[in-house]
Amino acid sequence: MNDRLALSPDAARQLASATKTTPQMRGITPRYLLRALPWVDVESGVFRVNRRRTYVLGDDRISTHEQNGSPSIVPGDLREVAYLRDADDASLARLADSFTEVTFEPGQVLLQSGEPADRLWVLVQGRAEKRVSGRHGEDELLEVVGDGQFFDLESWTRSEPMPYRVQALTRGVALCADRSALGELADRDENLRAAMDAYAAGDNTVPGGEVPVELRDGHVGEPDLPGTYVDYEDAPREYHMTLAQTVLRVHTRVADLYNGSIDQTRAQANLTIQALRERQEAALLNHPGFGLFNSVPAGQRVQARTGAPTPDDLDELLTKVWKQPGFFLAHPRAIAAFGRECTRRGVPPVMDTRFGSPLLTWRGVPLLPSDKVRFTGAGLGTTEILLMRMGEAEQGVVGLRPSAVPDEVEPGLSMRNMGVDQKGITSYLMTAYFNTAVLVEDAIAVLQNVEVGKYHDYS
Repeated sequence: MNDRLALSPDAARQLASATKTTPQMRGITPRYLLRALPWVDVESGVFRVNRRRTYVLGDDRISTHEQNGSPSIVPGDLREVAYLRDADDASLARLADSFTEVTFEPGQVLLQSGEPADRLWVLVQGRAEKRVSGRHGEDELLEVVGDGQFFDLESWTRSEPMPYRVQALTRGVALCADRSALGELADRDENLRAAMDAYAAGDNTVPGGEVPVELRDGHVGEPDLPGTYVDYEDAPREYHMTLAQTVLRVHTRVADLYNGSIDQTRAQANLTIQALRERQEAALLNHPGFGLFNSVPAGQRVQARTGAPTPDDLDELLTKVWKQPGFFLAHPRAIAAFGRECTRRGVPPVMDTRFGSPLLTWRGVPLLPSDKVRFTGAGLGTTEILLMRMGEAEQGVVGLRPSAVPDEVEPGLSMRNMGVDQKGITSYLMTAYFNTAVLVEDAIAVLQNVEVGKYHDYS
C-alpha cells in the first residue's frame, strides 16, 4: 500500500524538462593576448616586414650543455661573437674546449674595474651585476646579467682593462676562456685575425642599429648639403600563416536525435573552437620560430635583479619599450609576486578596468595575465614578463590572420564538412590560421629569471 499523499519529486521529474546550461569547459581563459593584439588581415597568405637596412645581431647568448657532468660551450653558438660568425667549425671547437669551469658565491667579485680583461666569462647559471664608480665616486649599477650572457668582449678582444666591476648576486657557475686561446686561433686563421682587427678598430659601431641617413642641421653660412638615401633590407622577413588544427567527429544519430534544446554539433564545435583558440595563444607566446618570447632581440632583455619582480625591474623594462608601451603580459603567479613586492614597498599598483576585468597596472600600463607563460628550471622554476608596443601604425606587435578562408565561422577559423563515413560519423576539419609579427626590435622587451616564490612576513 502506498502511504504517500502526493506525487514524489522523482516521479514528477519524468514530466518536467531540466533547465540546463551549455557545456562548460574548465580550460577556457580570458585570452587577453588575443583580445589585445591588433589583427592584420593578410590577403596573400604571406606578411612581409620591409625595414631599413640594419646591422645583424644574434641573441647575445652563448649556449652550454652538460658533458660528463660538467658544463661545456656549444661551439656553434660562439658565432654570437661578431668576429667569429664566419669562423670554421674546427676553430670554434678548439676555442670551446679552452673554456674552464669556475664557481662563485653571492657577493663575490668576479672581475675588478681596471684589472686586465684576460678572460672571457660566460655565465652558465646565476646572476651578476655590472657596477661602475659614478662621477662623484658613488657606486652605480650598469646592468644585471644572467644565464648565457658573456663579458667583457670588447676588453677581452683588445686586451684592455675592465671598464666596470662584476659582482655575483647569486651562487652560480661560469665558463672562462683565456685571451691566449683567442690569439692562437687568430695566428692560424688570417681571416679571423682580420675580423678581430676590424672589430678592435671600431667597426662594431652601432650594433643592431639602422644604417644612418646623412643629414645636416644648422642655419649658418652656405654649407654643402650631404646626399643620402634610405637603404632597405635585401631579404626582409616574411611571416607565413601557421595553424592549429583538428578533426571534430559527431555521429549522425546523435546530431539527429539529441538536439533539443541544445544543438549537439554546435556545442561540440564551440568547445573545439575554444580549445583551438587556447592553443593559438600558447603558440603566439612560446613557438620557437615566431613566439613572442622567442622574438625578443638581445638588447631588449632585462634580468630580474633580486629574483622577485620589483617595481624597479618593471621600470627598467619600460626604458626598453618607452615609445607608447601597450601591455605587460605575465603568468598570474608573476603578477601576484609583483603585487607582493609593491605592497612591501608601500606602493600598491593602481587597478584599472580593461576588457571588462579589473587589472593591475604599473605606470599606467596594464599587466595582462596568461597561464600560457612558461616556467623553466627545476621545481617551480623561473618565468618571464613581456612588455609590448601594439599596432602597425606604432611599429609595434601585430597579430596576423587570413582576410578570409572558406567555411569561416570566426575570423581566421574555418569549419569544413568532410562528409559522413560508413559508420555514420560526420567529420569536420577545424582549422585556425594565425601568426604574429614584431615590426621593429624596440617594440618588445622581456624581464627574465623572474622568481615567484618569495613571500614577506608583515607581522
